Amino acid sequence: MSKDKTEPQIKTFGCRLNFYESEVMRVLALEAGLGSDVIIFNTCAVTKESERQARQAIRRAKKKNPQAKIIVTGCSAQIDPQVYAQMDEVERVIGNDLKLRAESWGEQEEHPKILVNDIMLVKETVSHLIEGFEDRSRAFLQVQNGCDHRCTFCIIPYGRGKARSVPVVEIARQVHTLVRGGYNEIVFTGVDVTSYGEDLDGKPTLGQMITEVLELVPELMRLRLSSLDPAAIDDELWCLIAEEPKLCPHLHLSVQAGDDMILKRMKRRHLRDDVIEICRRARDLRDDMVFGADIIAGFPTETEEMFENTLKLVEECNLTFLHVFPYSERQGTPAARIPDKVPVSVRKERAVRLRALGKLHLAKLLECSVGKEFDVIVENGQIGKTETFLPVHLPEKYEIGKLIRVHVTGIMNGMLVGVRVS
Repeated sequence: MSKDKTEPQIKTFGCRLNFYESEVMRVLALEAGLGSDVIIFNTCAVTKESERQARQAIRRAKKKNPQAKIIVTGCSAQIDPQVYAQMDEVERVIGNDLKLRAESWGEQEEHPKILVNDIMLVKETVSHLIEGFEDRSRAFLQVQNGCDHRCTFCIIPYGRGKARSVPVVEIARQVHTLVRGGYNEIVFTGVDVTSYGEDLDGKPTLGQMITEVLELVPELMRLRLSSLDPAAIDDELWCLIAEEPKLCPHLHLSVQAGDDMILKRMKRRHLRDDVIEICRRARDLRDDMVFGADIIAGFPTETEEMFENTLKLVEECNLTFLHVFPYSERQGTPAARIPDKVPVSVRKERAVRLRALGKLHLAKLLECSVGKEFDVIVENGQIGKTETFLPVHLPEKYEIGKLIRVHVTGIMNGMLVGVRVS
């Protein structure tokens, strides 16, 4: 969807699911008659820093545009709506479930300042047909929401509610609409994607859902998945990894740590050997497979030796695209009550070391990709992404979202350089 000057502005923080939901809100806000004098902040609650950045951005936006009507929503607003309602800059706070309902976007007089319900009582994930995104290169599609697990560091279940899935037929219908709208790549996203289907009749797995969607919409060229729980990759998904060329050879794993004791204290459902085995198995099936990972640096009780185990896991599994977060205490989580805290300075220093290792692995992957051919989705004219999510600089401009075959000839400024294969 192209951005119009009369549209509300939307500032999105956090995960891919938030970006999808921002597009839903854009449509709902437009239909409700909201215009460019409205700024919507879709917040994240993963870390205290993400919340601080949101509050700072709200104050900055109001200072720049005193006449703006500011509405705050997202996980942070769901978990602690009073914090935002007490800000002089904020006109309305809308909860995570209600932000996706048309009736929430009427005039302020029709609603209280805080419009937030009990997210734990929500039992359905409302499907929304979106015919386009501002970024025309790929579309994000929500297939699941919420989480039934309680990792000791995580506040997100309290912002998203219980795990719930979009029925297969609805997903296929949305994929068909997006493909018809010109999208060659779609990203399936959710809070806990690998729990897909546990709440639906027949309990279809994530792999079974993907298989059915690809059968129903054979025109889809490329499918990518968001973060996967290493403890819950189902057999059908393994078959797709082995046999389905439309599934990108790029898996992002919710690893969090590489030390077994820290993983147990996080209440994760996997150990380091499980991650090693997943990476080995996936690469045996697809030799071009690359991995990303979410990792927390400086979880309470993490010693230098424990942290070294995480560095070793990154090395052993050759994890490339690292999303690294210094541990952030979240009030209300069990980890926040653990007394043996790692100093903040040490958390940040360990995060720097992890990111540096990730950059080193990315550089090696770029080098290994020279001389090969890839299918590239054009992102902004002369930049695109391979199926392995590597950036490519193209010799000329192409239509955004176009899928082209590229031969990689070199590396420039941290990205591949390629020429189109005719």
